[in-house]
Amino acid sequence: MKIAIGSDHVGSELKPIIMEYLTSKGHEVHDFGTYSTESTDYPIYGVIVGEAVAQGDYEQGILICGTGIGISLAANKVKGIRACACSEPYSAQMARRHNNANVLCFGARVVGSEMAKMIVDAWLEAEFEGGRHARRVKEIVDYENGTWRPEDGFPENYL
Repeated sequence: MKIAIGSDHVGSELKPIIMEYLTSKGHEVHDFGTYSTESTDYPIYGVIVGEAVAQGDYEQGILICGTGIGISLAANKVKGIRACACSEPYSAQMARRHNNANVLCFGARVVGSEMAKMIVDAWLEAEFEGGRHARRVKEIVDYENGTWRPEDGFPENYL
């Protein structure tokens, strides 16, 4: 799998550990920065990785900041991105299974390297279930595309 990865300065020490782990599992990983612990702004890397995934250049993305929250908010501003901030494996698994999340985010100040690896594994090994979840993801995508508003409602057989 081709995976885009990025972090702000807080995640810059955990990122190479995750990159090495992913590479050892046979994934192709591209590092979009940052490359130092010098203070930088997480939105830059959230958007860069988000765009790389949304454009189809990478199948999935992984982002790391202090908590995973800020960088996920930035990535979610990119059309087509469903980024999830996860601090444990179950949420990461369910983000893929039910929300078809295409960018995983976590915090270097929240999880250690071994927990981060477990989160990554749970997320990458899970598959989108479709079904009723596909309808819900479609609602998100349609809203993002401006073709649906909640007040419009949906027929029972929307999909």
